[in-house]
Amino acid sequence: MSGLKRQLGFGALDAYGLAYIAPVAPLSTLGIVWQASDGLIALSYLLGGLCMAFTAFSYAAMVREVRTAGSVYGFARAVLGPFAGFMAGWLILLDYLMIPAFVYVVMAVALEQLMPGVDRAVWIVALIGFTSAVNWFGVKSTAAVSFASVVTQVAAVAVLVGGAAVALWRAKGAAGLGMAPIYHAPFHWAPVLAGTSICVMSFLGFDAVSTLAEDTADRSGRTLGRAILAVLVLATVFFVGTAFVLGNAMVGAHFRNLDAAAYELAGMIGGPWAALGLAWFYALVVGFTNALPMQVGVARVLYAMGRDGQLPGFLARLHPRHNTPHVAMIISTAISLAVALWMRGDMDRLASFVNFGALVGFAMLHVCVLVHFARRPEARRWAWHGVSPVLGIAVVGAILWGMNGGALRLGLGWMVAGMVYWGVRHWGRGSGHSGAPAL
Repeated sequence: MSGLKRQLGFGALDAYGLAYIAPVAPLSTLGIVWQASDGLIALSYLLGGLCMAFTAFSYAAMVREVRTAGSVYGFARAVLGPFAGFMAGWLILLDYLMIPAFVYVVMAVALEQLMPGVDRAVWIVALIGFTSAVNWFGVKSTAAVSFASVVTQVAAVAVLVGGAAVALWRAKGAAGLGMAPIYHAPFHWAPVLAGTSICVMSFLGFDAVSTLAEDTADRSGRTLGRAILAVLVLATVFFVGTAFVLGNAMVGAHFRNLDAAAYELAGMIGGPWAALGLAWFYALVVGFTNALPMQVGVARVLYAMGRDGQLPGFLARLHPRHNTPHVAMIISTAISLAVALWMRGDMDRLASFVNFGALVGFAMLHVCVLVHFARRPEARRWAWHGVSPVLGIAVVGAILWGMNGGALRLGLGWMVAGMVYWGVRHWGRGSGHSGAPAL
């Protein structure tokens, strides 16, 4: 069976990762993070990027050692064994299946506000239809749309940030861009950490670049590792800069609805047309493109697990013409569609389910780094392969500790279901398929 076609370079990988994260991500939680952090929104985003840096370093280390489309699943399978690999893949699937469903519902809600006569279910089906059509024709078409989406989103945020900077300069001069979003007296760490615990989730997506290991032209993993780090650095710089300017513009402001603070702020800066334009942009451009890389990522994890016999083998089938894991994409899309339609009126609960799988997967990634390089002392660098993963595990643990009970119960239930599936599938026939991942 032929594998995926290696055709992506550094730029395409960056576009994919940035499209997954979405440059407009801070706007969706702008008011919530601003309130939780007591106005120290830029500092919260800076800390969020630093927290995710430990995970990015671990990904960059492992993609050079285990070059497989399965991401955390492939790393854990190679380093910790088939069962640990299966559980890592099973858990990351919870994140990868829930995130597209959440995005579909968020955009359906936005479009419903603009056109209240159309049911959310219609928009969900339309969004899924668009992403499936683009992804069906291969990762090249996905990369092209992702690049266009990233450029458009950066331009839209730049217009909003530029308008805020001009308004601040006219009103207050140089003092308009002060240090209020980074530091003000009295200073307390508790609200900063509360804001960080929210905005850190805006960075999730740089990790999905690792699912394109078998689509990358460079087989060494070096380009992939650099792309993962570059996506996180670019996102952090962009998010902190955006939060700094908009945080200054928010000083002294009062918002009717914190969930819609970005739209209200746009209205304050540019008038009602600006708020309406931002809403349309967010609903259409972001909605129809942000789920593209998500659909690609989950299909490749299912493809890798099917190829290795951890899930049904038909998931590893590739389209004869477009070289896409089309069966895995159809099944994952159907699941995301079902979840989105089922929970389209319960967005808050759906949002709480998204992060458990990613965080536990990150913890297993850090364990993989510690174990793998403990076996290879000649290649070990203590800062990157010892201190960094330990700090990464501590950060993940702190975030999980603050997670709500419903998300924890769902995550634990998903873990138990995975263990049961593994036991039933492998009962009486050993550990199953033992094919090693691509090294």
